[in-house]
Amino acid sequence: MARPEAMDSRESEFVDKLVHINRVAKTVKGGKNFGFAALVVVGDQKGRVGFGHGKAREVPEAIRKATEAAKRDLVRVPLREGRTLHHDIDGHWGAGHVVLRAAPPGTGIIAGGPIRAVFETLGVQDVVAKSLGSSNPYNMVRAVFDALKKQQSPRSVAARRGLKVGDLVSRRQDGVSGDAAVSE
Repeated sequence: MARPEAMDSRESEFVDKLVHINRVAKTVKGGKNFGFAALVVVGDQKGRVGFGHGKAREVPEAIRKATEAAKRDLVRVPLREGRTLHHDIDGHWGAGHVVLRAAPPGTGIIAGGPIRAVFETLGVQDVVAKSLGSSNPYNMVRAVFDALKKQQSPRSVAARRGLKVGDLVSRRQDGVSGDAAVSE
């Protein structure tokens, strides 16, 4: 009996957002057969997010399939202070191109449509995003995921370079203060 309760708690930790539904028609001898394709983004609002695509003859079934596919392919994204990105980054997929920028507290999610859905389920509160190129929701979502996979935390960069995180972060702050001294 404890098993279904464990499943419910695991299921409830995820938030899912329907990004797009596409109705497709197949012409046959007797008329048209309609089908539906759904694009869904799923996340735990704590740094994990995934997207899925599902196709079926009815909308609820397509959404269910897309949600299951999204939960299978979750990506962990390092966030600064749990609210924004560590650095600005570009993402590409096909003709889709997105620019994601870290933002100061209180900015909110400045992004449109499919990109907003990704950030809301990811748990980001402050970000500025711009979509360039394709407005196709599938390409936009995939371009955002391409960018998010390139996101690196100072801890991972420091480990790769063999430095301490404090050395890496202090160096960045020294560079900023040095530039300010030059401009005055």
